[in-house]
Parts: sequence; C-alpha cells; structure tokens
Amino acid sequence: MLNIGLTGGIACGKSTVTRLFEKLGVPVIDADEIAHSLVLPQQPALALLEKAFGSQIITADGSLNREALRELVFSSPSDKKKLEAILHPLIYQTMQQQLNHCKTPYVILSIPLLLESKQPLHIDRVLLIDCPEDIQIQRVKSRNGFSEKMIKAIIKSQCPRNERLQHADDVINNTSTLKNLVSEVSKLHESYLKISTSKNP
Repeated sequence: MLNIGLTGGIACGKSTVTRLFEKLGVPVIDADEIAHSLVLPQQPALALLEKAFGSQIITADGSLNREALRELVFSSPSDKKKLEAILHPLIYQTMQQQLNHCKTPYVILSIPLLLESKQPLHIDRVLLIDCPEDIQIQRVKSRNGFSEKMIKAIIKSQCPRNERLQHADDVINNTSTLKNLVSEVSKLHESYLKISTSKNP
C-alpha cells in the first residue's frame, strides 16, 4: 500500500483536500482528528496535560481550554516541546493502528507537522497543500478570529514554506477555486493509483 503524507501550513486547505480524497473512496488518517479525540474529557492524555501545564488549561466542565493551551505553547518553545512529547507518541501509535486496518491501493496520512516532527510512520510520497503566508493570515483571521500576532507565532513555529516546497513530491497550490482543487485532487488520485500498481504489480 502506498502511504501519502499530506501536509501544509495552517489554513492552507488540508481539510478541504482530505475531504475530496475521501469522496473518491480513499481512507484518510488525520493526525488532528486523533489529537482532538485524545484530549476529550476523561481521556488519559488530558490528565497528562493537566499534570504538565496545570488546571489553567482545564475548563469548568472538565474539557480542554484550547485557547489557554495555545497561548502557553506558542509563547514558550519549551512548553511546545513538552506538549509534543506527550501527544505525538500517542497520535502516531493511533495512526499506525488505523493504518494496519487499511487495505486500499493507497492511503492519505494527514500530518500538519510531517516535516517538523520525527514521526515513525513510513511515508512514500509527501503531498504539500500550499498557499502564500498573506493568504494564510487572512484565512485564519476570518475562520478562527485569532490575532495577527498569534497567527504569525503559529506560522513561525511551523516548517518554513520554502523548506516544505523542497521536501514535497507533489504540490497543490490552493489559491484558486474549489473547482480547480477538485481537478488537482482527481489528477493526483489517478497518479497515486498508477504508482501503487507499479509498486505492487
């Protein structure tokens, strides 16, 4: 099976692209979705985060205060490393478990920090969803309402755009229309099916 590592900076359109692959019947294993499920109330990972960062990151109803945690980790590199040390092993373990159940020609592994983290998963090709930084900032402002300072801190914490482009095997430039995005995904789908066939004749 061909493992496609899908990545990109914040608000480049990773979720939109993964949904288009899913519509084509391709399984998507999403690191962000797994991370969200790991820190739901009563989950062991949430208790580990509370122990590491204190009760300030827990809301009155016992759920994760994402805003408080975000402020911590993007203002302190050591806190960011602490968070990653707790969550990343659990995320990748879960991704591998899901991967073991896939029987399709290829699978999409959506990992925002694919190039930043020392992830243990086998990746055959890197698919980058790309757009300029000014578009990222504009999209996050309208989508999440974050301050520009916070958005720039998040972008700075991620792999620089030029480095992502250097490491990518395939690139979708997400600055156009949804129609164009659908066309790009369709072309890649056919390409990945062919590569998978040649890999496993």
